Amino acid sequence: MNQVSVRDSRGLRADRRWIESVYHEYLNDLAPAATGIFPALGEIGHRVPDQLARWYADPSSQVLTILYGEQCAGFAMVVQRARPPSAAGTETSGAAAAAEGAERAFEFSMGDFFIARAWRRRGIGAQAVRLILDRFTGPWLITEHLRNADAVKFWRRVVTSYTDGRYQERIVNGEVHQRFVSGSRRSR
Repeated sequence: MNQVSVRDSRGLRADRRWIESVYHEYLNDLAPAATGIFPALGEIGHRVPDQLARWYADPSSQVLTILYGEQCAGFAMVVQRARPPSAAGTETSGAAAAAEGAERAFEFSMGDFFIARAWRRRGIGAQAVRLILDRFTGPWLITEHLRNADAVKFWRRVVTSYTDGRYQERIVNGEVHQRFVSGSRRSR
């Protein structure tokens, strides 16, 4: 029986080549949302290898390959960034928030997430998200563009299931923001 797993793709040339091979499919999926955020790479003077080189060189990001059995099915980029003061205490309150704030001056965000078309509608994306959230425990921000209805629907479903509905959602400048805490803290 095949199962979903996630691995760090840093240093794995085959994973990097696979991500490069499906990156245009990823950009094409974003195009119908007409966000203007993701122009064709050639239009802004970048090539896919250049974009991926930036991902892999960024010490605050982790590029992951999503596998179904032994086959590459998708990728994700998790970014660890300074947590804005306005986000502190949104998931917890009182002494718990102060303790969390002291130990978590950062939050994780999903910089990019993609499941190749051939692997969709099998639950692979939802399983991969659970694995990623369990691996990177702490405060999270998931952001999707409001116009990308499929992404909004996917993330609302997955975040609701993962957190048992304990998350905050706001719409900010045309983006849907979901904030929550992953890992062992989520059961509190």
